[in-house]
Amino acid sequence: MALVAGVDSSTQSCKVVIRDAESGELVRSGSAQHPPGTEVHPDAWWTALREAIATAGGFDDVAAVSVAGQQHGMVCLDANGEVVRPALLWNDTRSAEAAAALVREKGAQWWAETTGTVPVASLTATKLRWLAENEPENAARTAAVCLPHDWLSWRLAGHGPGSGSEGLKELATDRSDASGTGYWSASKGYLTEVLEATLGHVPVLPEVLGPLEFRKDPEGRIIGAGSGDNAGAGLGVGAAEGDVVVSVGTSGTVFAVSGSPTSDASGLVAGFADATGNYLPLVCTLNATLVLDTTARLLDVDHSEFARLALSAPAGADGLILVPYFSGERTPNLPDATGSLHGLTLDNYTPANVARAAVEGVVCSLADGLQALTDAGVVARRVILVGGGARSEALREIVSAVFGLPVSVPSPGEYVADGAARQAAGALHGALPDWRTSGVELVDSAPTPEVLTRYREVARRTSGN
Repeated sequence: MALVAGVDSSTQSCKVVIRDAESGELVRSGSAQHPPGTEVHPDAWWTALREAIATAGGFDDVAAVSVAGQQHGMVCLDANGEVVRPALLWNDTRSAEAAAALVREKGAQWWAETTGTVPVASLTATKLRWLAENEPENAARTAAVCLPHDWLSWRLAGHGPGSGSEGLKELATDRSDASGTGYWSASKGYLTEVLEATLGHVPVLPEVLGPLEFRKDPEGRIIGAGSGDNAGAGLGVGAAEGDVVVSVGTSGTVFAVSGSPTSDASGLVAGFADATGNYLPLVCTLNATLVLDTTARLLDVDHSEFARLALSAPAGADGLILVPYFSGERTPNLPDATGSLHGLTLDNYTPANVARAAVEGVVCSLADGLQALTDAGVVARRVILVGGGARSEALREIVSAVFGLPVSVPSPGEYVADGAARQAAGALHGALPDWRTSGVELVDSAPTPEVLTRYREVARRTSGN
């Protein structure tokens, strides 16, 4: 039995799964925590990865491994392979002004058409601009730039501090993670003009490997191309063209597998690539399960009772509408917005209607994300619902009704790590295996388009759009 390993190096933690390469059966797993913060030294990720590997029983019997990781993080290396400074993570917003400057200089349309994504503070290019403007000595020392998953794959392949210029040439990435940098184009490759306008020079950059290409470690173990975390999740749940993955956690993401690239100058849709050779247009909202958790606390009920309350109310919550911008919002771009409850009457102000309005508000916000994808040309036939929120019966049913699409809910799992393991199996055997997702629940509720229509009317009034 050949074994493969998948790694999910996320913002919060590192998870490792080891699976049978043929069947996908889980053999063992391990995990370790990452330190908090938006600026982290990559050595912390390496320490966590080694700890997670150890708790998973080691890699001695593993034939191939791939790493999926948090996107956008800026890892700068000097000419000797040493880390220049702690990495700025995707959620570090100090480069917001640098992002705005890049958009002003070239125009949103140029960015959308060239890279698929209009710069925001999360993109690596904006962080390089910040580095050049605020830490010019560190910018000058930067001989190579890579991303978190690239750096971990490089370390697994036996490279690291002391590797020198020859070692830097062994850095590798994949299309999905490269597409989130702001200085790579699926049609043109790396964009030297963007690097000159941000870092001030063109550093060594990772080779962009194909989906099943790989490096090897000193023992001959295959190190797959890896991916960004969302692309890894897409692999993990077996998403194909026509599938829209809706992930409901602290934030909400809506992304789809598409055979063609997207271009959205409004900035709502990030035109990423996926880990199979297709594309992965993505929308992110800031407000998801935290809205539901907060409302459940207000009503003094647990999650099970909250779901029961929500489902006991009629669709539309008797006219109550919650606009869930509790933490501002990213889609639409309203960072200073606040949440609001509309349509209150003496008759409809009940715990059940409040619970229903909270779930419908979150779901309608995600549905706006889907609308942005379809406006960009994405074809949607099915929703695959994942994340902590997918455990809620109320959210599952209301997603199906509001989206007007069948909803597939895979059994809970480590989808990102599973996707990386599936990629590792593909690199080992030359083709992605068809690992069947177990315990899938199908939900197909009657559509309630009027709920979404009323939500959009209120949300537009609230935001002034």
